[in-house]
Amino acid sequence: MQRRIAFASFAGTAIEFFDFFVYGTAAALVFPTVFFPALGATAGTVAAFASFAVAFVARPVGAVVFGHLGDRLGRKRTLTYTLLLMGVSTVGVGVLPSAASIGVAAPVVLVVLRVLQGIAVGGEWGGAALLAVEHSEPGRRGRAGMYPQLGPGTAFFLTSATFLISGATMSREAFLAWGWRIPFLLSAVLIAVGLYVRLRIAETPVFRAPQAKQRLPLRTAFSAHTRQILLGGGALSAAFGLNYIGTVYLTSYGTTVLGLSQPTMLLLGVIGGIVLVAATAAGALRSDRVGRRRVVLGGNIAAVVCGLVVFPIIDTGSVVLVGVGLCLLLAIGGGVLGPAAAYMAELFETGHRYTAVGLSYNLATVLGGAVPPLVATALQASYGSFAVGALMSVYGVVSVACVLALPETRARSLERLARE
Repeated sequence: MQRRIAFASFAGTAIEFFDFFVYGTAAALVFPTVFFPALGATAGTVAAFASFAVAFVARPVGAVVFGHLGDRLGRKRTLTYTLLLMGVSTVGVGVLPSAASIGVAAPVVLVVLRVLQGIAVGGEWGGAALLAVEHSEPGRRGRAGMYPQLGPGTAFFLTSATFLISGATMSREAFLAWGWRIPFLLSAVLIAVGLYVRLRIAETPVFRAPQAKQRLPLRTAFSAHTRQILLGGGALSAAFGLNYIGTVYLTSYGTTVLGLSQPTMLLLGVIGGIVLVAATAAGALRSDRVGRRRVVLGGNIAAVVCGLVVFPIIDTGSVVLVGVGLCLLLAIGGGVLGPAAAYMAELFETGHRYTAVGLSYNLATVLGGAVPPLVATALQASYGSFAVGALMSVYGVVSVACVLALPETRARSLERLARE
């Protein structure tokens, strides 16, 4: 059962974030041409990234809606709903006609589908994290919480590999016409696999306790833990900034500014996905030995330094050094996010844990995932790439301050919290 739960929490987040990253990669490589051709290259890229960013604004909505369901109906049932919603919206993007075919309706529908993706993934992570952590033994929560956290890195690897294969096996014209749709349509198969796995697992024992359920988990979460929700989101925001600059913005930056080929950037993305998975696992396992707070704090201090040095490395234009810069971003971000599932779960009580964890985590994704890729293009055009790195350093400083205001949680009992 433990292996089944670990695989279910990993598979679900991998599938949902695959769908999420597919959109981000397409926004960098394809959507400016397919859905925003009238705006020109730069404005079209900004518009594509803006459509990417709206999902982050929707993610807290998903955290509230599915968090309430998860705290009332259970983690397992709610995760089925999030997976279905993500599948429908992602396949919808894959079959959406271009702006050349249906005009302005194309980008409008694209944004609507992206909002639905955001709502789905906003409700996904909290449930997947709790599914793993609430089934685990106290001394192994970091390890158990590692599995849902491996999903994003695996998804980035799969996304880059899928686009790399699609682009390598067809012409540029064919890729723009229909090839980019293949990863979106493949999501239907992955969703079916994810549903099969999730329907075969049990509800968490912590949630099944009679005292676990609360009538209004959102109200309780805010009345009891507003400070922890905000600080938890701030503590993870720098890691998300590093990850999304690496996984989304650099794909566009490398091809449009540095002049590297699309296959080269996608190949670096494959390597970066492997690094992200390894760093996430290392951070999660280390948190069981030295504590969540120390790992997250150390990673955020490293983020401050990384922001100042990473773009001078990348701007050499050397393929090897661009890869080094990408791996540096993802290694630090992954190391911080590795213990996140266990850390967030231990901060909150069972009756409103799904809601509170989802809000805190998705606040971090809005701050770190939506804003940096959206403003990075404008910052780079006006002040140079160093300004993008400086923004990452500022995020690191804010995250360090938030972690210092949070307690260590490794020794907390989830069962004890359920009775408080």
